[in-house]
Amino acid sequence: MSLAPRAVLVHRTTEYEELLARHGTHGQAAFFLSSRDRGIEDVRERYERNRRALAEVAAAVPLAWRQARVERADLDRFLFGPEDVVVVVGQDGLVANVAKYLAGQPVIGIDADPGRNAGVLVRHRPKDARALLAAVERTGSSGTGAPGTGADELTMVEAVTDDAQRLLALNEIYLGPPGHQTARYTLAVEDREAAPEPQASSGVLIGTGTGATGWLRSLWQQRSSPLRLPAPTDPRLAWFVREAWPSPTTGTTRVEGVLSSGQSLRLTVESDRLVAFGDGMEADALHLTWGQTVRVGVASTALRLVG
Repeated sequence: MSLAPRAVLVHRTTEYEELLARHGTHGQAAFFLSSRDRGIEDVRERYERNRRALAEVAAAVPLAWRQARVERADLDRFLFGPEDVVVVVGQDGLVANVAKYLAGQPVIGIDADPGRNAGVLVRHRPKDARALLAAVERTGSSGTGAPGTGADELTMVEAVTDDAQRLLALNEIYLGPPGHQTARYTLAVEDREAAPEPQASSGVLIGTGTGATGWLRSLWQQRSSPLRLPAPTDPRLAWFVREAWPSPTTGTTRVEGVLSSGQSLRLTVESDRLVAFGDGMEADALHLTWGQTVRVGVASTALRLVG
């Protein structure tokens, strides 16, 4: 007998909750903020909006479904199932945070604080949750088939090390030093004839079309790059080397490019320690040591974002 769908509500601890955890009471938190010329009322109102959004979405889950909640900090310890429908209540970045832990489950993004978020990934309001969940149920958890509820297959980026460690990200993967040191490595674009190039830099960023609205775009604009950045559903990645340093042993001729599906960027580590992390989740990073090789390319998994 197949299991009923499970709605997994993903949320993030608010600033107000963090203040209460740190200072104990509302009054003490208010005093702390006032000493820094900030008021607590806006902070509390954002908490209340988020709480109301979570309650409204939870009430919209069909009675026959199962339901679970997971906070952002616990995502790496939560086991998602194939029958899950993931409902992210919060900011755009929270969708990116959860994407790396999924394997094709449909995702519904709910904007808990309209006007403060761009709404690129959290495209819906809490009042839309009931209709969206019903549409997903009608279409067998595919998120397609009903007007306005088609699922976009957003390209993801994947890093795989030579010892089979794997990292997924929706926006971008950063490869570089864990602090402010210089990263040393040899870079090569596989499936191209150009020879590998030893480099020294502050790291390499490889991103998707979804990530092209954030960190990746800032690098692209900073250097007035002629590259055409990918769209979110394009099976292409853009990559940039940050602050490459020329020396007698390191080069700067290959500092940006585009990877199509099937191509990958290969880095061989020549430092004591480098890290690779995705979408700003530094606590969930791959740790790379001297001589290790990591390949980064278009992931076989895509994020299925409803609506």
